[in-house]
Amino acid sequence: MKKAAAVPTGDVRPAAPEVRDTAQPMAGGADRRTRDRVTQLLLAHGAATAAELGEALGLSPAAIRRHLDAMADDGDVISRERVVYGHRGRGRPARVFVLTDAARLRTGPHTYDDLATSALRWVASHGGAQAVAEFAADQVAALETRCRTAMEGAGDEPLARAEALAKALTAEGYAASASVIATGGQLCQHHCPVAHVAAEFPQLCEAETQAISKLVGTHVQRLATIAHGDGVCTTHIPRRRVGVAEELGMPAERGRGRAVAMPSPKTVSTVKTVRDE
Repeated sequence: MKKAAAVPTGDVRPAAPEVRDTAQPMAGGADRRTRDRVTQLLLAHGAATAAELGEALGLSPAAIRRHLDAMADDGDVISRERVVYGHRGRGRPARVFVLTDAARLRTGPHTYDDLATSALRWVASHGGAQAVAEFAADQVAALETRCRTAMEGAGDEPLARAEALAKALTAEGYAASASVIATGGQLCQHHCPVAHVAAEFPQLCEAETQAISKLVGTHVQRLATIAHGDGVCTTHIPRRRVGVAEELGMPAERGRGRAVAMPSPKTVSTVKTVRDE
């Protein structure tokens, strides 16, 4: 016969069932600081590849990928193909990371977006698209006045004025920057306080573009906007065309004559003075 099992005495409690924590661990302090730096870089540049972010932060490809994957899981970034303007080389464009709308909201408040959108819908329903355009122009006029005051002393050169405008817009919350490119200048606004409203009412962007043109003193062209889904509001400022006489260091008029350009097939090398009759 089998012996009966001994029955333990005293207070015996059943073992608690094993519980496995399946929740994702929260990012530690160092990881959070790194991801905050990634957010600031994407806010400043609009879009960047993993390699570009890793180089800027001094991280290995595996490390930056780990942070980007975590940010994507949190809904802070998405990836897409880089937009290429002009000639496109062979191969597929690089994939870049951009901030989501939710991440942008955390970096800067979009004040009263719902109220502003509702108000503009009311204006559109009662006065039409023209009334919205007039409202947008009136709102941007105040911004233009403040920026013009801040740009005093910037001179007349459009690229110099663009740099001064970038500083003025940054003070207004647009996180703007200006740079020189082969075809002229480029003004970038990395944050837009009215992006969500402008997504439905592009008249705000159009009025802003006209204000930028007046402030820099030349025709400009909008290439991209945050409201349209791009990472950065980008405005192209064409390089000012210089006359042949000015390029050669000659006055436009000399005495009773005037300088007339005689371009050669390859380069301008001759200037002829024609006497006025």
